[in-house]
Amino acid sequence: MTKVLIIDDDIELAGMLKEYLDHEGFQVTTAHDGEIGAQYALAGKFDIVILDVMMPRLSGINTLLIIRRNSQVPILMLTAKGDDADRILGLELGADDYVPKPCTPREIMARIKAILRRLPVAEDFPCTIVVGSMVLWPTQRRVEWSGKSIELTSTEFNLLEVLARNAGKIVSKKDLSLQALGRNLARYDRSIDVHLSSIRQKLSSLSDEENVIRTVYRMGYQLVK
Repeated sequence: MTKVLIIDDDIELAGMLKEYLDHEGFQVTTAHDGEIGAQYALAGKFDIVILDVMMPRLSGINTLLIIRRNSQVPILMLTAKGDDADRILGLELGADDYVPKPCTPREIMARIKAILRRLPVAEDFPCTIVVGSMVLWPTQRRVEWSGKSIELTSTEFNLLEVLARNAGKIVSKKDLSLQALGRNLARYDRSIDVHLSSIRQKLSSLSDEENVIRTVYRMGYQLVK
């Protein structure tokens, strides 16, 4: 059973989401304070956290920072409609995706499933993917560069895996969104760019090689062999 943690000070909304997700077979815990929510996230074995950005006392962004210091649990942010600043900041700090409010429980459930969905592994796919100094273990959700482990969020790993399986080829943002995020690419959506920027920073911290992931203007991205 998928374990979900909802951190939102809106008690009515959190209760509605919990009731809907419970009915769909999820096991849901709620917290109405960022500090308590972060404690729950780090103490419990949750499969995903739904985190509201706008909360009193401890904001969703600060709650995200606390969780990300010690955990790579997938995090879905709930953001104010049109608030691009918080949205981009949250993605840069390690959130996996976002849903703008107002939103429906069905939309949130679909996004949860998309985040948790793993890429299908065909029988002829290798157990490991090797691209230069980088090695990925898809079933273990693990990646190393020259023997050094790289900590990636769930979405970051999905994106890197898609690029690695297509190493040397250009992959469009549309295909990356479908295969890694599990959803269609929305107009003006910068999620892919922000996640890939984070991946680049993590790779560059372990490598002297530059432009391991190339941006191909108006076409997409390419993992250089």
